[in-house]
Amino acid sequence: MFDKVLIANRGEIALRVLRACRELGVRTVVVHSSADADSLPVRLADEAVRIGPAASRRSYLNAAAIVEAARQTGAQAVHPGYGFLSEDADFAEICAENGLVFVGPPPQVMAALADKSTARALMSRAGLPLPPGSVRTLPTVGEAQEVAAEVGYPVIVKAAAGGGGRGMTVVRSAAELPRAYARTRAAAQVAFGDDRVYVERYLADARHVEVQVLCDGHGNGVHLGTRDCSVQRRHQKLIEEAPAPALRQATLDTVAEVALRGALSVGFTGAGTVEFLVDEAERCHFLEINCRIQVEHPVTEMITGIDLVQEQLHVAFGTPVRLRQSDVRLDGVAIECRVNVEDPDRDFAPAPGRLERFRPPGGPFTRVDTHGHVGYLVSPHYDSLLAKVAVWAPDRDAALDRLDRALAEFDVAGPGVRTTIPFARRVLCDPAFRAARHTTALVERLLAPPADDAPTADTPPTDAPPTDAPPADAAAEASPARAVVPDPRGAAEPGGRTPVSAVPAAGPTTWRNR
Repeated sequence: MFDKVLIANRGEIALRVLRACRELGVRTVVVHSSADADSLPVRLADEAVRIGPAASRRSYLNAAAIVEAARQTGAQAVHPGYGFLSEDADFAEICAENGLVFVGPPPQVMAALADKSTARALMSRAGLPLPPGSVRTLPTVGEAQEVAAEVGYPVIVKAAAGGGGRGMTVVRSAAELPRAYARTRAAAQVAFGDDRVYVERYLADARHVEVQVLCDGHGNGVHLGTRDCSVQRRHQKLIEEAPAPALRQATLDTVAEVALRGALSVGFTGAGTVEFLVDEAERCHFLEINCRIQVEHPVTEMITGIDLVQEQLHVAFGTPVRLRQSDVRLDGVAIECRVNVEDPDRDFAPAPGRLERFRPPGGPFTRVDTHGHVGYLVSPHYDSLLAKVAVWAPDRDAALDRLDRALAEFDVAGPGVRTTIPFARRVLCDPAFRAARHTTALVERLLAPPADDAPTADTPPTDAPPTDAPPADAAAEASPARAVVPDPRGAAEPGGRTPVSAVPAAGPTTWRNR
């Protein structure tokens, strides 16, 4: 196992990785911005390195400073967590060129899977079911019209380089398509530097189901069951559970098996997630593969008893997967709620501030992943995720009751501070959610203006189907097309890119915990 790992992230995921390392006897280096100098991961790390100011592009997206910090501290590997540089193939390649192990898939695998059109083609060849539509990108509106006419409306126009819920436009009629096609291409060019798009059938009334996989560099792999992540707002997940409820066992088995087959077919290594939309007839349609640990990984850990971050580290070190598929046993139900510092009464506007009271819940089978504490200043510079509350119970009803109890206990207060806990508890008591009849339309329905004839079941969403996305700062800044990734071999590039060899003479600021 590694002697020392650098954690290139912040907040609860940095703390999560730190704890996994400590249990393995691995020393840790935490890089941080000036805004996070007093954060809990920095306090607990064996070493901490300040790599820049509060702005993410000058700190957590500053690949040059991160690599130099690893060099100075003697770290052998870099764990990127989720968001920021976690799915940046260029950063993974830079790590390799500088003798560092990147905890994640090989750069070429990440690059192929980051392109949605390429990923669709690869998964189609591996036998995974795709939503009806084009496998390749469509360079003209005429080709887009042909595909849409063939699969039937509504359709969705998607950017090949899209991610985090961006670069997608739902089209409900042939008359709308030319304008939507042009608008999506233009938006994709601005956001990702790549205007390629494709078209597929829009699955309006579906559930978002994903499969956790764990693969090594020796051709071995296992799946760790399913998760349902249908409770989303603006493509950001709010509540996740494992296993996915109210699906036939045959459906769960099939989606898990094809997910693992798809991951192995492209040489995937590490912990990843294969995502699907599941329609009313329980037909599964491939969406994408995420090449990182996910925010919602605790629910899988709770039903399997497997520490996913530790397994990531073992695989990155070169150890074959230590599990056989027969070793993976799913027990009970786990449900996780993200606690964001946002005000649901103001359209979920960020509500940061200093925490004067912070008392997380406890009790049997209750897990809280958080970096918060009394006196902690929730920064406006980063995402609003403050904590994740996950519970386990033998069955879903008991798990829902336990999660509601835990959220009711969670005491968070400070000047201007608001959280999403009240809205999450509203979701938990919704009849459609309690009965596991919800779809990706649930949150939209709950937020819709009241009406005398309000529906009692989910109505089709008007926006694009969800994709998994890390919290807001990562979704906004971690796309490889937007992240500032230096070339370690050359001089500073136009636009402010700085090579690793050109880190300021003063170097990063380092201190060690005694």
